[in-house]
Parts: sequence; C-alpha cells; structure tokens
Amino acid sequence: MNIVAVANQKGGVGKTTCCINLAAELGRRGRQVLLADLDPQGNSTSGLGIDRNSISKSVYDLLLGEASLSDVLVRTPWEGLSLLPATLDLAGAEVELASAMSRETRLRRALDGLNGVDIVLIDCPPSLGLLTLNAFVAASKLLVPIQSEYFALEGVGQLMRTLKLVRNYLNERLELAGVVLTMQDQRTRLSREVGEEVRRQFGPLVFETAIPRNVRLSEAPSYGKPVAYYDGSCLGAAAFADLAGEVEERWLRH
Repeated sequence: MNIVAVANQKGGVGKTTCCINLAAELGRRGRQVLLADLDPQGNSTSGLGIDRNSISKSVYDLLLGEASLSDVLVRTPWEGLSLLPATLDLAGAEVELASAMSRETRLRRALDGLNGVDIVLIDCPPSLGLLTLNAFVAASKLLVPIQSEYFALEGVGQLMRTLKLVRNYLNERLELAGVVLTMQDQRTRLSREVGEEVRRQFGPLVFETAIPRNVRLSEAPSYGKPVAYYDGSCLGAAAFADLAGEVEERWLRH
C-alpha cells in the first residue's frame, strides 16, 4: 500500500487542493483511496463536503489513542474515496502529544490495520511540527507541491533537511517521490522561469502535469466538491485527470 505525505512547510501552495482533487480523481479511476486530513484547519474535510460539526470522532482521537481507525473512517459521497476527518481539536494535538510515548509513530500504528486501500494521501499542515512528523513516519513517499510564483522554493531546503533526519532516525523507507507545480500561468515569464528552476533542481521527480490557476478549481471547495464533480470540463479538472494518470503510472501500476 502506498502512503503518501503531501507536504510543504510554506502555506498557500495548493497542498490541500492537490490532496482533494488527486484523491477524488484516483477514486474515479477505480482506485480505493483514503485521504487523511492532518491539518487542524480541516480544509480537506470541508472541501469534500463533510460537515466538521457532525463528526463525533476525528484524527485527533485517533492520534491520542481514544478511537480506532474504524471509529474515525468516513465514507465520502465521492467514488472510491474515504476520509479520516480533522476538527479544530487537532490544533491541540501537538501539545498533548509532546510528552506522550511513541508520539511520532501514532499515525503509522493506526494505519497498520488498514486493508483494501490502494493509496493513502496525508494532507499535512503547513509546518514541520509533530503532526507533519507523524505523517512522515507513516508514509513511504513524500509529494511536494510547489507554486509557480516568486519565493517558490522558500522553505523547501528545510523540508529536505527534515526528510533526511526522518530517514536517518525514524523511517528509512520515506523517499521524495514527486514534485508537482501548482498555480501555473504559462502566460507569465515568472511562472515559466519558476517551472524551469524547479525542474532543474528536482529533475524527473517533477510531474509533467502542472496544475494551472483556474477559477472553477478555486470555487469547488466552497461547494464541498472535488473539481471533477463540480465542473469536469474545466482546465483544473483536466489537469488533475492527467496528474492522476501519472500517479497511477509511477506508483500504482503494480
């Protein structure tokens, strides 16, 4: 089973947009997908149309050992896609886990009993704290969204150092497996130059598909829908369909 942490310590790079729409598109292609929302903002949860006020058990309870995986798992309205939802309680998890035993391995141990899933995507918070560390310890792959804007690579160096430390001390299986360019506008020279620089630094790890700036893609979360279900004919939906095809080819073909 592929467990993929989707992370970038820089906020506003399209991380949650990637999680929601890549997960939904893989589900539409017949894959069984689990999206784990580890961001206290809970945008992946609300973006999939799940009312956070109706959730009785969340990832917070899972990490604290107060609920099992089956207690927390929610079936979404979208084909092939399940969710481990987040609530605002998750904001306190870092403090509550600070002195806990095996605090970095809580998520990994919770996912050990998971069956019947082709891929798990973990939406990490925009920081390198204990929640992100739990994702890195649970995952075998790291996917990094990088926006096609000025300061795009800001913070990626620290993310790579954290990856090296995790590999050395906590999870030797974790690898940087993919980089995806987001918020791309090929009409601007800056966007093209950033894309070229990212491809120069990360080479074949960069997916060929870049996610464009797209109004319908931005609107979809406010309706609680992945973009493929909101407007499947828009540029954003087409981009995520292409990205899902690349992910299948790289990670799921076996």
